Amino acid sequence: MFTKMKRKLIAIDLDGTTLNSQSQISSKTKAVLNKAVKAGHVVSIVTGRPNRISEHFYDELGLKSPMINFNGAVGHLPHRAWDKEYQLTFNKDIAFELLAAKKKLGIKLLAAEGKNLSLADQPNDIIPDFFPAKLKPEEFLNKSNLTTDPSAMTMLVDRQKLPNVVAELERSFGDKINVGVWGGPTPILELAPKGVNKAYGLKFLSQTLAIDRKDIIAFGDEHNDAEMIDYAGWGVVMQNGTDQLKKLANDITPLDNDHDGLASYLEDYLDLAE
Repeated sequence: MFTKMKRKLIAIDLDGTTLNSQSQISSKTKAVLNKAVKAGHVVSIVTGRPNRISEHFYDELGLKSPMINFNGAVGHLPHRAWDKEYQLTFNKDIAFELLAAKKKLGIKLLAAEGKNLSLADQPNDIIPDFFPAKLKPEEFLNKSNLTTDPSAMTMLVDRQKLPNVVAELERSFGDKINVGVWGGPTPILELAPKGVNKAYGLKFLSQTLAIDRKDIIAFGDEHNDAEMIDYAGWGVVMQNGTDQLKKLANDITPLDNDHDGLASYLEDYLDLAE
C-alpha cells in the first residue's frame, strides 16, 4: 500500500551544490526542486552568501520559504516583512579596529555586511559580484557609513600572512566572533557572530516550520556546511565536496554539481521521477 512520504525540510547550499561551476541553476535542478515543493516538502536556501547576491536564485526557483544568509546570521522571507525574521550581529568596533590595523596584519580588502548593509573599504573585482567593483561615497567602509553592527565581515588577505591573521583575530576577538577560512584558491576570511553557523539557521527553520530534525535533508560541499551536514537528520555531501566534509556525511551524491548531483540524488531519495 502506498503511503505518502512525511514532509521534509530540504536545506540547500548554493555554490558548489545547487549551482554548477558557472554559478547557474540547471533546468533539471530547477525541475526537481519544483517537484519537491509540489509534493509538499519545503526547500530552503542556506548559504554563506549575502542576500543581495542570492535572492535572484531564490526567485529563479520560485521559492516562498524562509532563506538563511551569512552562514546562519540572518533568517528572513525575501521581499516580505516577517515577524520571525532575525539578524545576529557583532560589534562594529571590530571593523574599525581591523581597518586601523589593516596594513600591519596584511589585509588587502575589508567588507562589512548585513541584510541591508554592504560596505567595503575599496573597490575590487577579484570575485565578480562578491566585492563591489565600484563604490559610491556612501558605500565605503568607514566610521561615517558603518553606523550599525554587521552580521558578517569578509576580508582578502596576503596569502603568506593568512595563518598569522587568523591567529591574531582569534586572540583579539575570539570571544566575540567565529573566524572562517574560505576553501579554494583565494585567501579570504569570514567573520561571523560567535557561535553562529549554518546549523543555527537550520535549527531556526526546523522550529519555525515545525519539521523535526530527523526530517531534514541538507546538501553541501564546503567547510562552512559542516555544522549543517552534522545537524541534519540526513546530511548529503556533493561528490565534489571536500574530503573532510565527506567524513560527516550520511551519504555522498554519485554525481557532482556540474552533472546535476543534487537533483539526481533528491529525485531518487524522494521518489520524484515520473
